[in-house]
Amino acid sequence: MIRSLWIAKTGMDAEQFNLDVISNNLANSQTTAFKRVQPMFQDLLYTTIRAAGSSANAQNLLPTGMQVGAGAAVTGTERNNIQGTLFQTGNKLDVAIKGNGFFQIQLADGTLAYTRDGQFSLSSTGQIVTQAGNTVSGAGVIPVTATGITISEVGLVQYSTQTSTALTQAGQFTMANFANPAGLTALGGGIFLPSPSSGTAQNQIAGSNGMGTTIQYYIEQSNVNVAEELVNLIAAQRAYEINTRAVTASDQILQRLSNMGG
Repeated sequence: MIRSLWIAKTGMDAEQFNLDVISNNLANSQTTAFKRVQPMFQDLLYTTIRAAGSSANAQNLLPTGMQVGAGAAVTGTERNNIQGTLFQTGNKLDVAIKGNGFFQIQLADGTLAYTRDGQFSLSSTGQIVTQAGNTVSGAGVIPVTATGITISEVGLVQYSTQTSTALTQAGQFTMANFANPAGLTALGGGIFLPSPSSGTAQNQIAGSNGMGTTIQYYIEQSNVNVAEELVNLIAAQRAYEINTRAVTASDQILQRLSNMGG
């Protein structure tokens, strides 16, 4: 009966982690470009009490064996990179990626990182930066004399001035994609770093070689489906409750055995 207590414990631990992941998804249902995360479960090692094909007698073999599992565990989390809905903001520095890929940004320590959050702003030096102040690679510098900014579908950043309506090129967004985007390491703030699982960044021009296009005046919304997450939340809560009942049942049986022994 002690075994059943530990098995139920693993189930409770797994469902608690599941609840944590679902809660984080719901909390970020309005976060720009957020991608929902889902846990991956796996059954644990089995104890073989009797091997399949063991001898039943001198002539016959048993058709099945006897094994008991050690419970369940979460083996990892996977980020679902399905495209979020594009929402028009009217802000000239809001840029959404339609399709695959990430914007490349430079962190304060010089590290190259990646994001799909295109809510950009201008710094005091005219650089296009993220909401955290990280420079967007390749975007160039917009002068204080600029009166308009245009960002094309291929990530070309151009501006006009009062003295000239002709567009002047400032730069072009550095776009990147990965062999396994789900393997990127999340830092928070919509920022990701490459990992051995994701592979190295493959830089491409937006709209070429499978890279998505850049859409000015839009942001990408979270791909969290609130109704689906609420259903998952209820299912996880029920699974947790069932495991607690297994603990209670095991405890009651142990108590009866103890009373019998007394």
